[in-house]
Amino acid sequence: MFTFAPQPSTIYCPPSTVNFLTIENVTKSYGEKVLFQNISLHIDRGQKIGLIAKNGTGKTTLMRVIAGREGSEGENAKIILRKGIRIGWLDQEPHFHPELDVLGAVLDPANPLVRVVQRYEHALAHPDNTAELHDAMADMDQHDAWTFEAKVKETLFRFRMEQFEQKVKTLSGGQQKRLALVKILLEEPDFLILDEPTNHLDVEMIEWLEEYLQQPGITLFMVTHDRYFLENVCDSIIELEGGQLRRYSGSYSDYLEKKAMREEVEATTYERQNKLLKRELEWVRRSPQARTTKAKARVDAYFNRKEVNDTLKKKNDEMSLQIKENWLGGKIVELHNVGKSFGDKKIIENFSYKFKRRERVGIVGQNGTGKSTFLQLLTQSLAPDTGKVVVGDTIIFGFYRQEGIQMNEDKRVIDAVRDIAEFIPLEKGKELSAAQLLERFMFTRPQQQVYVSQLSGGERRRLYLLTVLMKNPNFLILDEPTNDLDVITLQVLEDFLEEYPGCLVVVTHDRYFMDRLVDHLFVFEGNGKVRDFNGTYAEFRAMQRVPVVPPVPPALAGESGAAGASPAKAGGTGGTNTGVKLTNTERNEMKKLEKELASLENRKKEIFDRFNAADLAPEEVTKLSNELGTLQKTLEEKEMRWLELAEHA
Repeated sequence: MFTFAPQPSTIYCPPSTVNFLTIENVTKSYGEKVLFQNISLHIDRGQKIGLIAKNGTGKTTLMRVIAGREGSEGENAKIILRKGIRIGWLDQEPHFHPELDVLGAVLDPANPLVRVVQRYEHALAHPDNTAELHDAMADMDQHDAWTFEAKVKETLFRFRMEQFEQKVKTLSGGQQKRLALVKILLEEPDFLILDEPTNHLDVEMIEWLEEYLQQPGITLFMVTHDRYFLENVCDSIIELEGGQLRRYSGSYSDYLEKKAMREEVEATTYERQNKLLKRELEWVRRSPQARTTKAKARVDAYFNRKEVNDTLKKKNDEMSLQIKENWLGGKIVELHNVGKSFGDKKIIENFSYKFKRRERVGIVGQNGTGKSTFLQLLTQSLAPDTGKVVVGDTIIFGFYRQEGIQMNEDKRVIDAVRDIAEFIPLEKGKELSAAQLLERFMFTRPQQQVYVSQLSGGERRRLYLLTVLMKNPNFLILDEPTNDLDVITLQVLEDFLEEYPGCLVVVTHDRYFMDRLVDHLFVFEGNGKVRDFNGTYAEFRAMQRVPVVPPVPPALAGESGAAGASPAKAGGTGGTNTGVKLTNTERNEMKKLEKELASLENRKKEIFDRFNAADLAPEEVTKLSNELGTLQKTLEEKEMRWLELAEHA
């Protein structure tokens, strides 16, 4: 497997700490809104920094300043980048010339090898012209371009960009984001600045990128909502809050621990100051206002301290959501022998399932296997080809769609929410106004008066999520809800969903979000096969990665879920273990599968190692690629069979 590491001297022989970037006393504002003021930051070679902040508070602007895309404000501001440092900048919305093809978009035309590789790939795509292919292969030999070509191919394949001659203008936004990431990896810059690098990546891509970025020679500054990614990659976290930076050394979990300790101190300070404030308030009310200079100073001090304490209290109040659930009847959502295809492509075949109260299902599978189609079948916005979907009379769907919705740009934020409802019911007969709910989702009263057109991409996502919850659904469907939401919003959302009493269905590539919220999975395996996996997402991934020494599956509980699949562990599903045990023949089959899986994994590693060889010939690339495709399919089939047997072991 290619890891595309920087030069060995960069990784292994740092003579001393080398500063890559220094910013001092930097200020940035838009109109009257100050994003950050007089901030300073130092980034040294090899450091990996994650930036955390609410959407709309200046994350992307700070990244653009660091990348040299925007200037700074302030007389004493300094931005010093070490001479000769090459920056790789991954924007949220990368731009390519629409007429470029995939290969041309990721390759630097200044590199002489690029034209050679492009000519060879064009010849491969038109094999009838044997003379051109022969000349192109001769050029590849002459320039020793085979290793470079194999590296380019392997990276594009890894991010599922296999159609090298496809025009950029025909690619989706997610595909263009992946293309931009591939381009940066191939260029191997000294300093990576990545804005949400895991968006539009599936789990395999995320885990590969995670491993790549862990290399000690890579210097990194990034924003991501993926908490596992932050935990596994970063050695320090920077929080942008109130226009100031606060740096925490260590991983994401270290950041959480240190932040909790700081907030505990603040809470203690708040309680102590509250007692002081009560005494001060009594004095202020007794005394003639501003009778003396000393008295005026005490009055001013009181109101200053009160403002600080109110800020602390408001911050704590923002973090709770307790919306009352609409009543659920006996029948929720039932799928009976459902089938759906598009042409020759089977999405789902003969699938049956009955949702129970408080069901928490995660939906996983590679892109294109039908996850989003399944959600449309659930909500009856798409009719099945065979079978039927029955929705109970009391069901109110809340559907957060991956593509979002078009909002009226000329409306204020508060009006966009009030168009749905003025109030939503809380527990114990209380109500929450639209303005109060917006505050809970970190839209302050002044921000509520802002027009939708002025919101950042992340703020629009947050507003859209709020409009879904404002309908007070009892069956909530979230299709990639974490994209473009900041970590702080996700924490609020997860806290809410943990207490959410309705049914929850989640499609997401965010491993942390999935692990925290769901207790069993629908695994879309392709070709119409959907498997109900009884366990958490972490358990599922562990079995995929280490098929030879898997964790022991949890006890099977409940009545039958997907047709032909294991019973679900979902909330509200009663019952006991089916009691079905393996026969001796099945035990022997399981042992044989373990040996075969180990052998297949070894061969897979050999193929990736061979891709990295300098003497790799073009015909061998084609042969190995075909073998890898067949091997991967065999691996998946044998893993699925092993999992079936393991459930009864």
